[in-house]
Amino acid sequence: MAKTVTLYGIPNCDTVKKARVWLDAQGIPYSFHDFKKQGLDTKLAQGWLKTLGPELLINRKGTTWRKLEVAVQAKAATPAGALALMLEQPSVIKRPVLDRDGALSVGFTPETYAKYF
Repeated sequence: MAKTVTLYGIPNCDTVKKARVWLDAQGIPYSFHDFKKQGLDTKLAQGWLKTLGPELLINRKGTTWRKLEVAVQAKAATPAGALALMLEQPSVIKRPVLDRDGALSVGFTPETYAKYF
């Protein structure tokens, strides 16, 4: 049975670019979901938070996070606050998020993806 693979991110992110190149080189078919153009579905984000947690999903090292006010960053510590932040500013999500038939992976290294596939 064929696996459904979706890569979530933004196209100009270097890590997303590397993941896409790796997937293409391995001949792995996938669909790409651009957070900037397509947004993020609330149910999907809730599921990610439930499965992975905000500690893994929210990129606290990125420019988007660093530009946030301290009060907004503090709200991201709660599930509701993290969800609101992810929906309002999807660039704060660590990228890429890879969904392979419901199994999730965040970030990219060739070694991680090689084990994943």
